[in-house]
Amino acid sequence: MSEVISRRERDIQVLTFNRPAKMNALTREMYAGLATGLNEAAGDSEVRAVVVTSEGDHFTAGNDIADFLANPPTGQDSEVAKFLGSLLEFPKPLIAAVKGNAVGVGTTMLLHCDVVIASPTAKFSMPFSSLGLVPEAGSSYLFPLLVGYQRAAKIFFTGESFGAESAREMGLVASIAADPLSEALDLAKVIAANPPQAMINTKALLKASKHDSVAAVMKAEFELFALALQSEEAMKAFMNFMAKKGK
Repeated sequence: MSEVISRRERDIQVLTFNRPAKMNALTREMYAGLATGLNEAAGDSEVRAVVVTSEGDHFTAGNDIADFLANPPTGQDSEVAKFLGSLLEFPKPLIAAVKGNAVGVGTTMLLHCDVVIASPTAKFSMPFSSLGLVPEAGSSYLFPLLVGYQRAAKIFFTGESFGAESAREMGLVASIAADPLSEALDLAKVIAANPPQAMINTKALLKASKHDSVAAVMKAEFELFALALQSEEAMKAFMNFMAKKGK
């Protein structure tokens, strides 16, 4: 069974993280599957919207640390970089249905989604600094823009988590629902019923003022992230994390 399931519901593409036993921690293969799913949906004229969701109790625990250490994404040709690029350039409405933990990239990817529906159990965190790393996916630009500099700095510096209500108040989440996938699909059906080029053009206009800035920040973030990955500081933080996880 694929760890990223891609299925079609009429004119809606649904991409599902399918590694529930590992809290959907993302591997290289999963990043590649997500990038392929988004790129194929972008090029398929029959797809009107994409919904990203997950199996199990959690959206994603972020990167699979063991896989991450074994295959560090230090180049623009890495699966991680390709996924982030596909996310930035995705031209159609993109909706996320989030439940449980959304860690690291599980939160930062939501900044590129057009609408996020969360369950009451959803918990968001971006603990990059505690792992000796820096923010990614353009989050160092997009998150302060969304919530203000000081609030973003506090969250990035401490790695603190926040719940669905806080995420909605911040503007990271549009609504909270007991069944976020069902609500996301209902919304996607409404969007899919509209003229498709109008949806694409509207999204392009909404993103236009920030697109080039986000692209530039993502490039800088990735370079610093790659350097940080090779640092003694990050190695020590990763080893501490793995040791705690093993207890």
